[in-house]
Amino acid sequence: MTAFSEAFRAEVLRMARKEIKGELGSLRKTVTAQRSEIAALKRDVKNLVSQVKALHKAAGRQVDNGKAVAQDTDTPARRKRRFRFDAQALAAKREQLGISQQAMAALLEASTLSVYKWESGKVTPRAAQLERIRVVLKMGKREALAKLQA
Repeated sequence: MTAFSEAFRAEVLRMARKEIKGELGSLRKTVTAQRSEIAALKRDVKNLVSQVKALHKAAGRQVDNGKAVAQDTDTPARRKRRFRFDAQALAAKREQLGISQQAMAALLEASTLSVYKWESGKVTPRAAQLERIRVVLKMGKREALAKLQA
């Protein structure tokens, strides 16, 4: 009887596999089609997000006499980023204060070589240094000399 039961079991398994194989083929096709649809939807969402960002950025500005002016909804962090570095302004401020590049470097907590490169326009300062430069550009002569002596 064991041979009969083994043969019967093998035949049942063969028939079950044959039946399942047909159903799995259609399921695999469906899954593949759905995955490609998901990929297309992800691409569409990515494009729409970039369009929304561009529109939001464009809506954040108003045109006033041909110049872009920021709305009042700007955060302080955004206003800080709007500071534009001007090499000539830094050199002019140093001359106005009557200090050397070495003293300007001490005020800015940077190296003398960095100050030279900034003033010559060879390099633009990083964001952290831009904030220090902004502060120094607003300083008066007495305040700058007091800070250097401290």
